[in-house]
Formats: sequence, C-alpha cells, structure tokens
Amino acid sequence: MTFTLDQFRLNGKVAVVTGAGGRGNSIGRAYALGFANAGASVVVADLNKDGAQTVADEIVAAGGKALGIGVDVSDEAQTIAMAAAAKEAFGGIDILINNAALMVDVSYDSIDTVSLEAWNKAFAVNLTGALLCARAVAPSMRERGGGRIVNQTSGGAFPATSLYGISKLALVGLTTSLAKQWGRDNITCNAIAPGNVKSDAGKMLVPDDSPFIQLLQMTCATRPRGEPEELVGAAILLCSQAGAWITGQVIHIDGGWIMRP
Repeated sequence: MTFTLDQFRLNGKVAVVTGAGGRGNSIGRAYALGFANAGASVVVADLNKDGAQTVADEIVAAGGKALGIGVDVSDEAQTIAMAAAAKEAFGGIDILINNAALMVDVSYDSIDTVSLEAWNKAFAVNLTGALLCARAVAPSMRERGGGRIVNQTSGGAFPATSLYGISKLALVGLTTSLAKQWGRDNITCNAIAPGNVKSDAGKMLVPDDSPFIQLLQMTCATRPRGEPEELVGAAILLCSQAGAWITGQVIHIDGGWIMRP
C-alpha cells in the first residue's frame, strides 16, 4: 500500500478526550480541537462540565461534531456513563486520550512527609482514572474492530522525583500492560510525555520567571517550553492509520529535555 497523507485523517472516528474542558488554554482543549480538525467526532470530557461544553461548542461552531460531558475519571460508574453517552451520540468509540490528571493540585511535599490522602488522590486520578476510562471504552473499541489509546504521562517521570512524577511513571506501566494485553484486539496503547508546556496550568505551576525555566533553558536541546498545540501531531499519528504499528511506546515532546535511546 502506497503511503498518502490521508492516512493521518480521522474521518469517521470517534475520540474521547478527558480533561479537555479545564483551565482555559489547556492541553486537553488542544487535543480536542486538533482531533476535530482531523475529522473525528469528539467527546469532550472533564470534571468541569461547563468547561467541557464550552470546548464542545467551539468545535461545533467551527463545523465539527462534539459532545461535552462532565465526568470524574476516578469514579467507575461515571466513566461507564461517559462511554455510553459517546456511543449513544456517535455510535461507538475508536480513540481514547487519557489526558485528565492532577498536576497543579497534587502535593509536592517530600515523599517522607506527603500524606496518604494526597498520595491516594493523585493515584486515583492520574493512574486509576486512566485504567477506568480504558476499561469503559474497550468494549466499544472491540466491537468496531480495534482502537487507539494515548495516555498522558510527563517528562517529570524521567526520573520521578515527586508524587506527580511517580504517578506518571506508574502510568507508563499501565501503558505497556494495556499494549501487551489488548494488542490482539487491535487496540494500541501509547503514551506522550510532554515537557514544560505553556498551558494555563503549566504557567501556574511553573511561572516564566521560575528558576526551573532557566534550568530547562540550559538543558533542552531546543526550546525549554512548548505550546499545547505542539503535542497534537504526535497524538494524531498514534491514533491514525499512519501509526497503526506503534504500540507500547512513550513519545517525548519536550524540546530535547529527556533523551531516551
């Protein structure tokens, strides 16, 4: 088969993007808009239902198809309801972007002092939430002959030096497990590890004048910070026919901050 750019198109596909209606200029919003532009019908899911609807309305206003719904990804019943709503609206699910996560709101206390409550909350959203969403959409993917899952990990997991990083490194383990166990169902599972992104949440956690930005400036091969939209191309590759043979991988998008052979 001769390669064509049409293999990157997502026409007729249904994508669920979690964490897509949160803080203003967000990675989740960029994914949702990008997938809509590539031809997919998009389920915009977020704990903030009004925010999810705002992004869905933005897609519809531009001529796309979208549904905004509220979901707590750490609640199994709500993730099952999310999958059911997607199937009712668009007939099924082909793509899941597990983007919902706690980052700004996670505890950055040292490991010997972080509370178990904070620990459990971080894992409930950043790891268990991804598992619950994957389990919720898998039956529909199998019915449709396969699917694509992309988990949002982080450059902060390599190495993990905080609760946030630990939860994101654990998500890499879930990624490889799903890739191995669900591969025969034609369901691929990969992860994207962003560097420091100039989203509203990213700038809240790491302001422009942060010493960490100066460190990244010296460490990164190119730019220390990227825009949310710069993650979308890799996600579309992983979820399109062009990336059908890629699974169990972590793609670092960070200006050359983390380099792994």
